[in-house]
Amino acid sequence: MKLYFHLLAYTFISLTVLSCAEKPKQEYKKPNIIVILADDLGYGDIKAFNPEGKIKTPFIDELASEGMIFTDAHTPSAVCTPTRYGFMTGRYNWRSTLKSGVLTGNSTALIPDDRTTIASVLKGQGYNTAFIGKWHLGWDWATVDGDSLRADGWGANDFDNIDFTKTVTHTPNDLGFDYAYGHNGSLDMAPYVYVENGKVTAIPDTVTVNKGKYSWWREGPTSPDFDHEKVTPNFFERSIAYIQEQAKEEKPFFLYLALPSPHTPILPPAEWQGKSGLAPFADFMMMIDDYVGQLNEAIKKAGIEENTLIVFTSDNGGSPAAGLDVMQAAGHYSSYIYRGHKADIFEGGHRVPFIAKWPAKIQKGTSRNETICLTDLMATGAELSGYALKDNEGEDSYSLVSLFDATNQVDQFREATVAHSINGSFAIRQGDWKLIMAKGSGGWSAPKPNTKAEEGLPEVQLYNLASDPGETTNLQAENPEKVAALKSLLSKYIKEGRSTPGAPQQNDKIEGEWKQIGFVEE
Repeated sequence: MKLYFHLLAYTFISLTVLSCAEKPKQEYKKPNIIVILADDLGYGDIKAFNPEGKIKTPFIDELASEGMIFTDAHTPSAVCTPTRYGFMTGRYNWRSTLKSGVLTGNSTALIPDDRTTIASVLKGQGYNTAFIGKWHLGWDWATVDGDSLRADGWGANDFDNIDFTKTVTHTPNDLGFDYAYGHNGSLDMAPYVYVENGKVTAIPDTVTVNKGKYSWWREGPTSPDFDHEKVTPNFFERSIAYIQEQAKEEKPFFLYLALPSPHTPILPPAEWQGKSGLAPFADFMMMIDDYVGQLNEAIKKAGIEENTLIVFTSDNGGSPAAGLDVMQAAGHYSSYIYRGHKADIFEGGHRVPFIAKWPAKIQKGTSRNETICLTDLMATGAELSGYALKDNEGEDSYSLVSLFDATNQVDQFREATVAHSINGSFAIRQGDWKLIMAKGSGGWSAPKPNTKAEEGLPEVQLYNLASDPGETTNLQAENPEKVAALKSLLSKYIKEGRSTPGAPQQNDKIEGEWKQIGFVEE
């Protein structure tokens, strides 16, 4: 009898062990990825990041409470085009042929078709991919005479030579997007037409211009289906429809929703005007916030919330064209406690709100204070999709996946992070220290480049952001070793064509490309 019970117990244990051993591993399911990139939205314009802010953003705050906020997130540049380049390629913008400034509405394509992008990576890994919104990375309009377009300044755009009846080339479709719908430049840059998968949706039949204080846009050809006031709502509505459609599919999807707002023209519809009691910009932001809520709700109703990663962020800091002075007088600070704004090398130019929601992996209501950059989304998408970046891909991109686990202690996420201003001035951040390779702002706030205000100032600026987040006290004279070390690291990043581990790469060359950074010997 005793032997019988021993055999029975042995059989039970054996079957239990066998059962556990044979239990199949849960198959990894690639997450849907949605990136919402706002335009000219300051760090302090979202309540979740600025509790003292005067703009009501309940739905973006809800998104933050459902996910994780990053309090030290940065754009690679303080203006539109270069930040978009960095996000798309995982590569600092100044490695491209665009060393300063931004593109216009008829600029040719900045990213070569053979450059790997986050979209081409995800498409290759089985994702359906879509771009909806403001591109601002150039594409090639067809021309009447077959010559290249002339775009030699804001007032000398060669619109007459564009043939809107012909196919547009070198579009987002050539860089990994299955579906692409949007306009080429900012919403204040002509021509004002939508392009869908390389085709103009309606031939321009009029010329429009707006000279309002905040609602202005430059004069240019406009299509009958292009209503400036309805552009942002149109992009949100199309994005929601895309999400609903993709929720029925087996494949994961990647949606890049590039908002043209709250960049000028600031155009809150009638039902939103005056809602904030602050300024048209704040009214506009409240409308955007409401649409973010609608999009988040659509994801929930579609039943895909659990395994959908939503990233909400901005391309740079707030713009003075939005009436920052008016809002400051009312107690709202778009840059929060940080110095400067859009275009500047100071924190207000490139420190932005960053929210990541992914219920399957990210604990709600959490935050991280590691320094991250929008270039990091490239490596993040690659890791989530199971793709290993090659040496010539995502040269400045670190995957955020390890940070999505709020319990994961990370000693040093990025070795250092580089920022860039509108005029091509550099800054490098490592730990608490930030070195600026310019006398002043490198942008639009004082002291402006090449002005009397810069005379007599040191050639570089060094700040300890832990003790001086407002960048008020230049410590370069007291810390020559720190200046030398950061300068050497920046020079290394430039010369080696990368800031991540890997084989050195070549930066894209143009004549006189390093004139703004003469401290680097090529």
